Amino acid sequence: THRDAPPLLVGPFRFFFADESWEWSAEAAQIHGYPAAEMRPATEQVMSHKHPDDHQKIAATLAEIRRTHGPINTRHRIVDVQGQTREVIVVGVQLRDDFGNVVGNQGFFVDVTPTGHPLKQVEDAQRLITEAVAGIAEQRGVIEQCKGILMFVYRIDAERAFDLLRWRSQVTNTKLRGLAEQYLAEFVALEYDEVLPTRSDCDQLLLTAHERVASPIAS
Repeated sequence: THRDAPPLLVGPFRFFFADESWEWSAEAAQIHGYPAAEMRPATEQVMSHKHPDDHQKIAATLAEIRRTHGPINTRHRIVDVQGQTREVIVVGVQLRDDFGNVVGNQGFFVDVTPTGHPLKQVEDAQRLITEAVAGIAEQRGVIEQCKGILMFVYRIDAERAFDLLRWRSQVTNTKLRGLAEQYLAEFVALEYDEVLPTRSDCDQLLLTAHERVASPIAS
């Protein structure tokens, strides 16, 4: 199957409140343009990569997280070491110590940088929401419905949505269809307002649905 987008690049990270330190996996470093090796950047270095137009928003997000000890859930642009702008979603949950105390955040940077001509990107973005809602409303197969939800929640195209689902299937050693069925069932059961479940709820579900699948055996 032809793909316009490169394979999905996902980088695990951890962020500790006490000393404002970060742990980046090799993939997280690679997303930011560094050699593929583990890094321990300070918050100042992490923030230096935020796109100027998104810097204030992320600074405010981190300030709120420090205050509430909630999870990091955001989509924003970064500027990598080579000066290229990339779009990332941050899927995070609370990090707890052995005594159950919240000591930070852990999760993943997911590179969802659009490809193609800027005008086409705008047209694609306008079409995404229509396709995503249609995919859910038409009661297609469970994987297609799950893709539609991921497209809607994370504002990504169908290929990236499938990549996201397949990534969780692979890293958790869970059948793709079983994972999609679990995610879909739990998403529908979420309590939410007139708009959508919170990003925090969606991220938590994406990262934990595999734990509740009956037969977590990869196909």
